[in-house]
Amino acid sequence: MTDAGAVITRVHREEWARLVATLARRLGDLDVAEEMAAEAFASAVRRWPVDGVPPNPGAWLTTTAYRRAVDRLRREARREEKHREALMLFHPAEPLGAVDDDRLRLIFTCCHPALSMEARVALTLRMVGGLTVGEIARAFLVEEATMGRRITRAKAKIRAARIPYGVPLREDLPARVTGVLAVLYLIFNEGYLASDPGRGPIRAELTAEAIRLTRLVRALLPADGETAGLLALMLLTEARREARVSADGELVTLDEQDRGLWDRRRIAEGHALVRALVAAGRPPGRYQILAAVNAVHTDAADVRQTDWSQVVVLYDQLTRLDPSPIVRLNRAIAVAELDGPQVALAQVDGLPLEGYRAFHATRAELLRRLGRVEESRAAYDRAVGSAGNAAETAYLVRRRDQLAGP
Repeated sequence: MTDAGAVITRVHREEWARLVATLARRLGDLDVAEEMAAEAFASAVRRWPVDGVPPNPGAWLTTTAYRRAVDRLRREARREEKHREALMLFHPAEPLGAVDDDRLRLIFTCCHPALSMEARVALTLRMVGGLTVGEIARAFLVEEATMGRRITRAKAKIRAARIPYGVPLREDLPARVTGVLAVLYLIFNEGYLASDPGRGPIRAELTAEAIRLTRLVRALLPADGETAGLLALMLLTEARREARVSADGELVTLDEQDRGLWDRRRIAEGHALVRALVAAGRPPGRYQILAAVNAVHTDAADVRQTDWSQVVVLYDQLTRLDPSPIVRLNRAIAVAELDGPQVALAQVDGLPLEGYRAFHATRAELLRRLGRVEESRAAYDRAVGSAGNAAETAYLVRRRDQLAGP
């Protein structure tokens, strides 16, 4: 079939995490699960163009992977491997526990506290998100070989420490969920940011998967405000996807976006979650505050109607939780709208963010508003030199080139 390659690409996006998760539960080994899943897809690449795409590609891949796992076990003479074969073929599947979703079980395994946070995020992006090692390496700004070793060490640690494959006991969940939420948010951002030209094909399926899995975590922990906050943040961010890049491939900033393109259904759901969190009256966490900031932005029919005083108040709350330079930079951006660019620039210039692209882009805009053209141009140059993708570069170059000449 001439379109078999396109189907395989789509099925890989849709089925990879489910296949790896199912194999991991039945085989008890992430390395073997990943290898068998890869071999099943390799078999599809060979056979589907000749035999045709099966009616149920996911079932075909699962069956093929199981058969290859059995063949592997039969080739290995060790008694333990033979025992595992018998278990896989004849023993009923173990109960799935509180949440009937293998991918969620896989996430909790990949996010086990015995692993470093870097390893948890990288392993989940590979095993659940289906990103290549190269894609993950670019997200972390490290060499591909370095990221490959990090993922390999994480899987080895899971084996050596006999980390269980499953959802933790309910009483242990609050201590474990923070790491899971961080992983889900990074997966979401990888999908959302990858829609920019220069970051490869659109990976909207990653944002959809991150939202789906966050819904599952929320179902498991309905009283956890941070899980609800993260879901609201994802929904309110994803709602603006269609407006954030122009037809010419240029980044469109929030103040210039066509708000008619925003997804009102997602915004309504996000707003409802934020209102429920506020009504609960509990001290908000990081994701809840960021969701509230996004609720303020998406509540305004026009950028001129944005309640910037409320945005500043929310960033004040976030600064008390996380007084990092990046949080303070975002607060200064809101201050510029409330108290003017001069006040904001004084706050920005004191931040240790010389290597951060958004720092230079923010300075360029503030200097522009103050009429300091040459300083603004120099700041744009710094931002362009560190832009993360073609869409950002196009926007920054246009803004720089629109400055009045000397």
